[in-house]
Amino acid sequence: MSYARPVPTIGDRSSAAERAGAPDGWALPAADVAALERVVAARRDIRRYRPDPVPDAVLRAVLEAGHRAPSVGHSQPWRFVVVTEQATRDAAAVLADRCRLQQAAGMAPESARGLLDLRLEGIREAPLGVVVACDRRTAAAGVLGRATFPDADLWSCAAAIENMWLTARAHGLGLGWVTLFEPADLAGLLGLPDGVETLGWLCLGWPDERPPEPGLQRAGWSRRQPLDDVVMHERWREAPAPVSHLLAPGPPEVVHARDRADDLLTAPGSLGVLDTVLDRVEALGAAPGPGTLVVAAADHPVVAHGVSAFAASVTADVVRATREGVSMGAVAARASGLSVRLVDAGVGEAAAGRGDLVHADALDVTTADALVDRGRRLGAELAPQGLVALGEVGVGNTTVAAAVAAALLDLPASEVVGRGSSADSDMVARKTDVVQHALARVAATGGLGHPLDVLRRLGGGELAVLAGVTLGVAESGGVVVLDGLATAVAALAVVRAEPAVAAHLVAGQRSRERAHAAVLRELGLEPLLDLRLRAGEGVGAALAAGLLHSGRALRADVARTRPATTRPATGLAVDRAPAPSPGTSSGD
Repeated sequence: MSYARPVPTIGDRSSAAERAGAPDGWALPAADVAALERVVAARRDIRRYRPDPVPDAVLRAVLEAGHRAPSVGHSQPWRFVVVTEQATRDAAAVLADRCRLQQAAGMAPESARGLLDLRLEGIREAPLGVVVACDRRTAAAGVLGRATFPDADLWSCAAAIENMWLTARAHGLGLGWVTLFEPADLAGLLGLPDGVETLGWLCLGWPDERPPEPGLQRAGWSRRQPLDDVVMHERWREAPAPVSHLLAPGPPEVVHARDRADDLLTAPGSLGVLDTVLDRVEALGAAPGPGTLVVAAADHPVVAHGVSAFAASVTADVVRATREGVSMGAVAARASGLSVRLVDAGVGEAAAGRGDLVHADALDVTTADALVDRGRRLGAELAPQGLVALGEVGVGNTTVAAAVAAALLDLPASEVVGRGSSADSDMVARKTDVVQHALARVAATGGLGHPLDVLRRLGGGELAVLAGVTLGVAESGGVVVLDGLATAVAALAVVRAEPAVAAHLVAGQRSRERAHAAVLRELGLEPLLDLRLRAGEGVGAALAAGLLHSGRALRADVARTRPATTRPATGLAVDRAPAPSPGTSSGD
């Protein structure tokens, strides 16, 4: 049975079903499209103007078009200074003439004569001048989108100019963009405050020319390049194609998952972060079974440097409790409906000969390769059974994980070392010193090659196994639920080798380990839980898996506003055959 779809009284009233049925339904009428094409093709940089006044309503239409431009983070950084005073226009014209002569003086004689022959501005003739300025006084980090592209506010103002240019053309006005100014001189002329930058002067008025083609092209200064000369596909022509053995879900799967959620009798996105994760799980077509918690355990010789508040023997005790089903991780898994697979990656005598990070690599090449392969085969086995949650046991592995995080993120030890369980400030200082020495040793002995080589040299047995499990699950199209820092750095090493693996990851939680948040940001993952856990053993991953089970039940059983749709055929064959082994040797 389906229910009436709740239609919002404000905002977008369309449904996913409507949009899927008519992907081009937002298109404007053909006549409007043709008119836009004519306006774009007819846009010209006008240099000659009539003195007739521009009606206020037309000027406002041009300014309104600029104000409707797209802007980074909806910051609207543009400011429009409308100039009509003759004295100001005369002073601006002198500044432009001065810059034109200066530019010509720096050219070869023939080019200079060509430049001086060109008419490049109409500041004196145009009845209006509009100076577009960008107010940059808000810090880039405070504007959505500028933290990564600080100049996006200037691009926004340029988009405003283009809107104004096209609108002016549609009204029959001429507009010319003049940048023959020293920016500081033009800013001083108009009294712009510090932090406000000008993008030049726009001449605006009725044109005293009607050029059939761009002026510089008509003057022989340049010509328009063919479109095919400036269009590239996928990457720059000379750039090599990236090597990838895996493919993340494509647009059809991703959009279908979102469409299915839109059919539920609830507001879209009502489950917040969980909705986002459920969309990814459904796009993967993950198996619906209860799933498994994989707990990998290993001893670490690094504990000899006093980096843990617990004796190394605790690892073996937790392993035994896990095997008996009474450890924290095992009980949490059972409560979430997960089975448990325990992997001994080097506990007790099996850890003999492994390095302490400070003086020697954690694992030799043969051992590391074998552990990764073991985990990979296990991941492939478990993926068809449902979610695969990751857990680890290993006294001292917060130090190990911090060293791996520092290497992968190129951060100093001081920014990745945390307290771990029950550590004091002196122990944190020792951990920091150990990580610094480990990083220095690796740098002095050839550095790091393949991403998984980081786990071999600075990690440990359980991290190698978990990396393999992550790779095996991803190759089989499954979902990996991460726990704390150790599981996250193992996954990050795999993602560095195979970027598509990131689509298969779910951040179960964010722990109290200092580097964990930085690693999750690098993976592009937002955690489902933030409980300040220090438990390890996969407890956070198991709790998150239970939450995912509940979310999938909601998606399956909540009333729908139309009959459930089947998963669409994409027309694409996605090859999920096992990739060549990433390995850890220098030859890979």
